[in-house]
Amino acid sequence: MGDPKAFLNNPRRLRERRAVPDRIRDWAEVYRERALLPIISGQAARCMDCGVPFCHDACPLGNLIPEWNTLVSAEDWRSASARLHATNNFPEFTGRLCPAPCESACVLAIDSEAVTIKNIELAIADRAWESGFEQPQPPERLSGRTVAVVGSGPAGLAAAQQLTRAGHTTTVYERADRIGGLLRYGIPDFRLEKHRLDRRIDQMRTEGTRFRTGIAVGSELRADELRSRYDALVLAVGATVCRELPVPGRELAGIHQAMEYLPQANRAVAGDGSPAISAEGRRVVIVGGGDTAADCLGTALRQQAAEVSQLDINPCPPERRAEGQPWPVHPKVYRVTTSHEEARELAGARDPRRFAATTVRFEGDGQGRVRAVRLAEAELGTRRPRPGTEQAIEAELVLLALGFAGPEPGSGLVEQLGLGLDGAGNFARDGGYATGVDGVFVAGDAGRGQSLIVWAIAEGRSAAAAVDRYLTGSTELLAPVSPADRPLTA
Repeated sequence: MGDPKAFLNNPRRLRERRAVPDRIRDWAEVYRERALLPIISGQAARCMDCGVPFCHDACPLGNLIPEWNTLVSAEDWRSASARLHATNNFPEFTGRLCPAPCESACVLAIDSEAVTIKNIELAIADRAWESGFEQPQPPERLSGRTVAVVGSGPAGLAAAQQLTRAGHTTTVYERADRIGGLLRYGIPDFRLEKHRLDRRIDQMRTEGTRFRTGIAVGSELRADELRSRYDALVLAVGATVCRELPVPGRELAGIHQAMEYLPQANRAVAGDGSPAISAEGRRVVIVGGGDTAADCLGTALRQQAAEVSQLDINPCPPERRAEGQPWPVHPKVYRVTTSHEEARELAGARDPRRFAATTVRFEGDGQGRVRAVRLAEAELGTRRPRPGTEQAIEAELVLLALGFAGPEPGSGLVEQLGLGLDGAGNFARDGGYATGVDGVFVAGDAGRGQSLIVWAIAEGRSAAAAVDRYLTGSTELLAPVSPADRPLTA
């Protein structure tokens, strides 16, 4: 513990954001550079080093949070970096993208404000890169074994880095033109600037990981042929099937899945030309209430949309955790993301979200394009439209951000490898991440279903340990989670 009384005397302070009028003019990250350094040691000192640190259980990576909090409070950044990277391959990603269930489980959060764990993690990660602490870790010797990893999202990258560092020659196959999966093309730059991703990939190359882009395993390269080339195969292809909204008018032009829209915006920021789908000058309606919907909102604002509304079928959550969601679970409470903050300021403090709103149908302009979204109040419990509450919102662009249902069924992986599926349509696996096919393992959302980045990294690390054991008979790699583990719930 840094200061036994810090949690009493030192109020919670968060990283400062750039002014809204400034940040919506560019795609840079929304936070002020180096804004954490003046405050972070004092914030870390608020950690009480609890006898039973529930933040550990809330984080699937098992991050050693009280340990690196104490080190940061003493400004021992090198040791703090070593403790952080002992459990997390990519804290510069999680410190920006994770919703921080660890903070919900902080003991201080029972009746006060939690330690700013996410901000502290990010400060350590960025300081590690700036100070040269985060150096490549190539293996001392090679095992002579080879592994192919299909998919380069956080699960695939974590598995590949662990396996490379264990001495196995590891190659990552990615169907897109660049490495990174959803980190590359699903997360806008204002949340994760891509030079941070490129920096980590360069480190992995230096360590020995090989990358093959533009290869769709299952179609351009048969999966069974790939398996025959390597001693083991890890499938980390994610859960990329977008959930649909089967209502009248869905066929109208101008209605797109979020994952059609966001990758084009990211490509434009990367210099790949103008996006085919743009919100510029349009009235935009986003259907969905999660992080992807918020990313669409922030992107549309930066593309200078005329107006943006967001429809959330859930009722407006309370400001504080409800009785049915007791500590230490991560509660569903009213949250304002940076994108919502931007929309509210631009709209005179009006929240762009409409809660308890269910989409009834889409209306066209007579020429095959969407012109309005017909919605109604959603009944509590059933989510059915409440009679007499229908209204229309003008829309020239509709974005569906309804989550993801599982790995793509037409990829060829199931048929070519003889994989099984579980009841949710994910790739079936046992308690050791292994499928029924010898040497084939599944990591991340492809086996778990849609989840958080920390779960993806934890699964990548755990699957790597399983592969290492399969190849050598034992392993020293950490396995923080099993396929059956789930987040804390009431």
